[in-house]
Amino acid sequence: MGAQGLLAKGVPVQPVWLFHIKIAIIVLSVIVLGLAAWAVSIFGGYSGVYYYGTGAGGFAIFVTIKTFIVYGGALGIELGAPHFFYRIAAVVLYGLSLIFWLSCWAYAASSAAAWLSVAGLGDSYWKREGSALAAVAGLGAVIWILCIVHFIFFIRACLADGSATQQAELGNVKQQDPAVQSYPAAQQPQGYPVQQQQYAAQPYATQQPYATQ
Repeated sequence: MGAQGLLAKGVPVQPVWLFHIKIAIIVLSVIVLGLAAWAVSIFGGYSGVYYYGTGAGGFAIFVTIKTFIVYGGALGIELGAPHFFYRIAAVVLYGLSLIFWLSCWAYAASSAAAWLSVAGLGDSYWKREGSALAAVAGLGAVIWILCIVHFIFFIRACLADGSATQQAELGNVKQQDPAVQSYPAAQQPQGYPVQQQQYAAQPYATQQPYATQ
């Protein structure tokens, strides 16, 4: 079954735009980290006094650091050591990222509304705090959507790779049939799937993790 692809070891063949989505998630997380750090620094140690507003900034810092570890680490393993890539672990970590980013931008949006409701007109610390957290909420929602897209298509790539691997294994079993092996190498039928032979002959580690098309 295709579900074997989720439990397999190694990087599945993915469309190249999933690589770009990972990069976008990491870059946007850097921006969120800067905004969240600014929000926390506005009131410093007094952050919990007014509506617990900058608590959202601290949580956003935690989520961005977690994102660097999950997506940055996954990219490093995919490109540098694909034989150490455990798909089921990646699925769990990507799924947790969805939950954390949903909580992050929702918390930031709620806190931003609270700060801006007491800011009034003109420039003030409350308005700066609310603006920073509003930016965190907006970018966090974008990152959350990108994580959803990446999560769905990563699972699809794993399932598709599991189906292809099973078909290749079935092909190897058919090749071991004595009736097939009795053909001399020069007299095998021309209709034999050469592409399947190449797939079975190459080790998984030599495959490119991201398809060029």
